[in-house]
Amino acid sequence: MSLFKARDWWSTALGEGEEFDQGCLCVGDVDNSGTGHDKIMVGSYMGMLRIFSPHTIKTSEGGPADAQLLEVQLQNAIIQVEVGKFVSCSDLLHLAVLHPRKLSVYSVSSTAGNVDHGDQYQLKLVYEHNLQRTACNMTYGTFGGVTGHHSLCIQSMDGMLMFFEQDSYSFGRFLPGFLLPGPLAYNPRTDSFLTVSSARQLESYKYETLAVATDAESRQDSDMPLKTGGKRLTPDWTFVLGEQALDLVVPSFSHSSSSILVLGERNIFCFRDNGQIRFMKKLEFNPSCFLPYASVTDGATNLLLGNHTNMLLIYQDVTLKWAAQLSFVPVAVRVANFPDLKGVVVSLSSDGHLLCSYMGTDPSFFSTPKVDAREADYEQVDTEMKKLQRFIREATRTQDILPKSDTVEDLSVTATVSSSMDKPSKALIQDIDGLPVPSVTIQVKVKSSSVLQSSKLSICVQPPLAVTQDQFVLEPMGVGSTKVVAFSAFLNGRYPPADLTGDILVSYNSPTELNPKGVPRILQAKFSLPLALMCVPSSPVKTTKFKITVDTNQPPVDLSTIFQEFSAKSEDKDGNSLAFQFLSGAKVTVLASKTSQRYRIQSDSFEDMWLVVKELVQRFDKHFAKLGIKDFKKSFSGPLPLQEYFLSVDHHFQLRVSAQQYQDLLSERAVQFRAIQRRLLTRFKDKTPAPLQNLDTLLDATYTQVMALAEAAEENRALLEEAFVRLRSATHLLVLLMSLWQGLTPDQTAILEATLLPLLQDTPQLGWEESCDAAVSHLLRSCLSRSPKDQATSLAQTGGPVLGLPQDTARLKKHITLLCDRIGKGGRLTLASEANVHVPAQVQNLAAPGGVEPIAEAAGEGEEMDLPQEPTKFLKKKQPSKKSKNDRDSKEKKEVSKEPSEPSVKEERGGGEEPVKEAKKEKKESSKEKKESKKDSSKEAKEPKEEAKKESKKESSSSKEKKESKEKKEKDKDKEGKESGDKKVSRKSSVKVKEKKEPEAAEG
Repeated sequence: MSLFKARDWWSTALGEGEEFDQGCLCVGDVDNSGTGHDKIMVGSYMGMLRIFSPHTIKTSEGGPADAQLLEVQLQNAIIQVEVGKFVSCSDLLHLAVLHPRKLSVYSVSSTAGNVDHGDQYQLKLVYEHNLQRTACNMTYGTFGGVTGHHSLCIQSMDGMLMFFEQDSYSFGRFLPGFLLPGPLAYNPRTDSFLTVSSARQLESYKYETLAVATDAESRQDSDMPLKTGGKRLTPDWTFVLGEQALDLVVPSFSHSSSSILVLGERNIFCFRDNGQIRFMKKLEFNPSCFLPYASVTDGATNLLLGNHTNMLLIYQDVTLKWAAQLSFVPVAVRVANFPDLKGVVVSLSSDGHLLCSYMGTDPSFFSTPKVDAREADYEQVDTEMKKLQRFIREATRTQDILPKSDTVEDLSVTATVSSSMDKPSKALIQDIDGLPVPSVTIQVKVKSSSVLQSSKLSICVQPPLAVTQDQFVLEPMGVGSTKVVAFSAFLNGRYPPADLTGDILVSYNSPTELNPKGVPRILQAKFSLPLALMCVPSSPVKTTKFKITVDTNQPPVDLSTIFQEFSAKSEDKDGNSLAFQFLSGAKVTVLASKTSQRYRIQSDSFEDMWLVVKELVQRFDKHFAKLGIKDFKKSFSGPLPLQEYFLSVDHHFQLRVSAQQYQDLLSERAVQFRAIQRRLLTRFKDKTPAPLQNLDTLLDATYTQVMALAEAAEENRALLEEAFVRLRSATHLLVLLMSLWQGLTPDQTAILEATLLPLLQDTPQLGWEESCDAAVSHLLRSCLSRSPKDQATSLAQTGGPVLGLPQDTARLKKHITLLCDRIGKGGRLTLASEANVHVPAQVQNLAAPGGVEPIAEAAGEGEEMDLPQEPTKFLKKKQPSKKSKNDRDSKEKKEVSKEPSEPSVKEERGGGEEPVKEAKKEKKESSKEKKESKKDSSKEAKEPKEEAKKESKKESSSSKEKKESKEKKEKDKDKEGKESGDKKVSRKSSVKVKEKKEPEAAEG
């Protein structure tokens, strides 16, 4: 934004609802007054022609109306106005007005008034040309070097240049390769015409070349042969701009600087007359218009440039000299001389705001008053400082990125779900397997507390649920007004959804002081659909595949009171059992124990139990909350149904693999289809007929295969959508059971749900399996890792492989099983930063009371996570001696039984030795276990090397065992009689002996 504004000298508003553009403004002494003062001619698309002679507005005068000399309503729209010598028998200036189908030349004359009303101005038509083609723009000049009068050139919308010499038509030529018209200008120095074509290049055509080119009585194709008596029209020179031109000007005020200026969408170009570029200026804004004007510096060009940020910029070549703020976006700008002021900038907006302004500033007569010197009141300053510091603390205390919402919202949205089903149902599928599909009505009430112009309401439900209408456009609302919108929801598929909640989004614009049009805002509300929309009551089933038992700490509840809408049609009157028949075919039975406090949910479909279990748990909470029981608890004691859950995972994965295979096959068949088409096209184009060699039969067969594959891929896509919804249901059920199993808090449950459900829908680029594996692996390496050291190792690893479709689900199922195992052993789910702080090894061994110790995994059974290869390589390179020592210690532990080691540790503890030795021994044992686990995990990647090492070690195992037993006896004697310092020396010597004997074993 500029510091200075354009000084308003004279301004007026031109009509109401009129439109103006680049060619609608022109300045010149059109009435031939001889004083050298300019008048302003403005034409509009509505056909209004106005002529102004601005002057300084004084209080005694009438205002802008006195400056208007003439206002005439013409029959057609005015595209462009120009002033020049357009009459052959006169040297006076005339006004040329371009209409879409007509060119009119007028003379403007004034008659001196005999009374105080002033002079009278008249507009007389000299001649006009009716155009056969729709005009776009025009230019004028001394075509062909003729002096004394001006000729006109009009460019039509279809690319024809029509030349007029005063009141006669000369000739017309079509531009080659024309598509859309561009700006047109005449260069008198080279007698050539310049335009910017649709190829985004600047083209120059000599007038002589245009005159002798082929006549344009009828447009010809460039490939057709030329008519006799003419030449093909070719440009004199071209220059590729690379962008569309907004305006093109050839200034003629200075002969020392022969320039051609082009205003592009993002750049200003300056060329010489021969097409060589002088300079180019890249703009940081969107320009709207420009005008070169005379410069006091020889060889330089001054530019007035308007842009869409209401700025008027002045450049001298490529240097910005001044910037002024306007109150509108200018579409045309000119420089004019008036009686009271010279060099006035005349600018016009698209809606008819005409402004005459000048640059600079007005002098300011304000003088700063003297400040009385007084002593500072330190107590008052201290009080003010504390007040400001309190404000700063309150402002910096909030960590929210978005500003806090106002206490009073502009809108309030309330959703009400009907308690009864619609009669008749509005579902698209009327029945599924003989069961009618119901629908339920939801009413949304929108109440406004402020004036809103327009707002939109959108409804989103989970598939396969659908609504009768998901988009509503609300009418303008006043303060306190209310709008009610109703729609129906129903099941639109043959499988139950994963969630019965729906979202309501209301988008509107809230006006502010800085933005009167309004800031976009979104208000969100939720509604829950009833379970009766998915299922109907049925008879209980005793034998099923899947069973889930939920324990409570309260006496059993009558199920008929919990599910009242299903109890009326139920066959069991005791309230101990209730069955739900889903519309998709599955049946879920809920059984309440008469003696114990248990409830069993059983079904033949694992995923369909999710909605019933969720509804049962929620209704239990509401029921006991109404009774005032605060210590109600619910739990799940049975084993987690991971194998049942993995069936859904495998089914979803197989469908994803099938989708990828269908995609690959379709790509191959499409390539084959296009190749056959090319062969056939070549045969058909060949002048000598040749047999098709069964290419047509192959084309039909390939087409049949492509269509069959496309239909199969579409069916697989529908099955994949259903499988993903069922997988979401199974995942929700598993998360709920884990939260009941371990009593997880709502925050921990949310973390677990975000881990196992990182995506709401599958995409071809990113699927559920790889996203869930990455999230579960992150939890296993962060808050659920075995030790803080593993946390630090995993956090130090940055980046990682790009997620893609895995080969199988074995790794994912292993990680999910490990996740459940670690949560079952007491692992905490947290995203706090202190969970990842590195803890020293001494603190790890001495666990604080009440703290959770690191969870060690059981070796074997595939529970060990595959560590990344980079950290293991780093550890092996940095610590070769520790690794060799670890191999020897592990072999000793295999040969010597573990039973005598335990009493030896007890004897040392009972003997009252130093606690430092105990800590060191525990540390050595833990490090051995870790290195053994790392060694086991790295065996898969380095099997050939390990087998070679094992063979070499087996050959020299007998000699090693003897020597190692001797070393161990000597080491035990040293431990009994020496201190910890001697102990370290003996360890180093044993390591050296081991290193010396390794090459001997390799040679043997």
